[in-house]
Amino acid sequence: MFQRHTITTFALSVALCAAPQAFAQEGRDAHDLGDKHVLLISIDGMHALDYENCVASNTCPNLATLGKTGVNYPRTSTSRPSDSFPGLMALVTGGSPKSVGAFYDVAYDRILAPPAEETGNGNPPGACVAGKNNGTTTEYEEGDEMDQTKLNGGFAGYSLIDGGILSIKPSRLIRDPFKNCAPVYPWNFIRTNSIYGVIHAAGGYTAWSDKHAVYAVVSGHTNGTTPDNVDDYYSPEVNSNIIALPKGTITANGHDCSSILDNTGSDWTTSFVEIQCYDQLKVNAVLNWIKGKKHLGNGNAPVPVIFGMNFQAVSVGQKLIENGVYGGYTDAAGDPTPSMASEIDFVDKAIGEMVAALKSQGLFESTTIIITAKHGQSPVDTHRFFPIPGHAPLNNGSSPSTLLFNAGLLAQTPCEFVGGNPPCPAGVGGGLGATEDDISLNWLGNSNNTLAAVALLEASAATAGIGQIFYGPSITTAYNSPLVDSRSPDIIVAPNVGVVYTGSAKKQAEHGGFANDDTNVMLLVSNPRIDAHTDYSFVETKQVAPTILQILGLNPGALDAVQQEGTTVLPGLFPGGENGPGQNQQ
Repeated sequence: MFQRHTITTFALSVALCAAPQAFAQEGRDAHDLGDKHVLLISIDGMHALDYENCVASNTCPNLATLGKTGVNYPRTSTSRPSDSFPGLMALVTGGSPKSVGAFYDVAYDRILAPPAEETGNGNPPGACVAGKNNGTTTEYEEGDEMDQTKLNGGFAGYSLIDGGILSIKPSRLIRDPFKNCAPVYPWNFIRTNSIYGVIHAAGGYTAWSDKHAVYAVVSGHTNGTTPDNVDDYYSPEVNSNIIALPKGTITANGHDCSSILDNTGSDWTTSFVEIQCYDQLKVNAVLNWIKGKKHLGNGNAPVPVIFGMNFQAVSVGQKLIENGVYGGYTDAAGDPTPSMASEIDFVDKAIGEMVAALKSQGLFESTTIIITAKHGQSPVDTHRFFPIPGHAPLNNGSSPSTLLFNAGLLAQTPCEFVGGNPPCPAGVGGGLGATEDDISLNWLGNSNNTLAAVALLEASAATAGIGQIFYGPSITTAYNSPLVDSRSPDIIVAPNVGVVYTGSAKKQAEHGGFANDDTNVMLLVSNPRIDAHTDYSFVETKQVAPTILQILGLNPGALDAVQQEGTTVLPGLFPGGENGPGQNQQ
């Protein structure tokens, strides 16, 4: 029988002394808890199953070694929906879409107004009528950048491999009709603060690296035009065109990125090999932060109190079909294909580089490493994959949103003439109140039509691959009512396992849904003074945020979402048991 242990001499435990509420300057007492660091890593797509399999097969030695001084939580759930945007927000705010207001990268808001300029992904512009509810598709991804085909997002002041908030084009952001139609930056859009705001306010230096410029939203809610709570943010664009990287850019598993092996002209997510080169840029930023440098290594900076990155390699490895070569898994047990195995190998070696850097800088014992994932990927069993409408020339049916659109039931942004040119065909709406991957979120033009819309979906359940339909009380058990919250969907459709609403021939899985493969991700909290054990409690990724503050000796209750949702710290880490929301362990 597995024996459960507690942390005995955990250096970061706030049970040993009063929790400091501010970080001192460099050179402070080495026993000051403010000297400690948290490295947060999201291996997007990494299931709890993936971690268990790679440890058992000795194919991820660095992750396995961290597990020997860590707590493993195999029953961890991501946010629902399990999209990157709400998934990231869960990790840094401690909240769900109910409090944070972020349902998906692309969603809908019944109050906000369209952008002044069409986004790079085709979200059309429209009028902003001040002082009134407008309604618009909300987009927080690569389409908000100046030029999403460029690694640096198109900002001329960035070097070839740089990227950050200056590549956001304000005219492509949705607008607030109740704030003089000002652009809504992502950190204005979310409704709660984050660990970055709490740590920064306490004097801690902060850093993060992610796949889009708008993901500087980790800063937490602010009203300004800059995410001031993130001292160093780095975001090379993942959906930019593949380019040769500067000489000396070598992946952790030895690939020279100064030459392009395949898929010239396509984006980084279309190649099993090149996605590793992309991720290595962010790995190098983490290595530079550990060394007391800025993200490109071109200046000195404090070692961040909170820092980290997301990996895309595993997520791409799970989904991608590249020139007839399949990633993903060979069976329902999660045995990886060779292409998928190479992605896990790369990530493991990259994490090994980070651990080696921490040790070389004398920071390993004072740094807690938290490894988890914003989302999983479904289906693991690729035999269950069933695309709707399907890979051409197949036509497997119509998705729920297509059915509702054809019936005229979806919310639409009116097509407006801007500068004498129609951004969309006459008589056709602009942005739609729908988004689909292996989930279908639907915002209706009139919430009073919900029952009629549900009846239509019920009648087409077989051809639309519908598993469950959530509306009315089944929405409000998890989210705010769409009658009072401008962002809550009227109807959510969870499809049958394996169904993905796509026509793309380049993918065999997706995320965003409620299925186990979407939501059950790895979660490992590692520190040299932790007695290793597995905690089989059901936990959620949103518990990472208050846990980080607890580790750093700050108050978890300083997080808005913790207070609103009652989010607790992770169990099994602190002597005396876990805390309630907003409490420090004493």
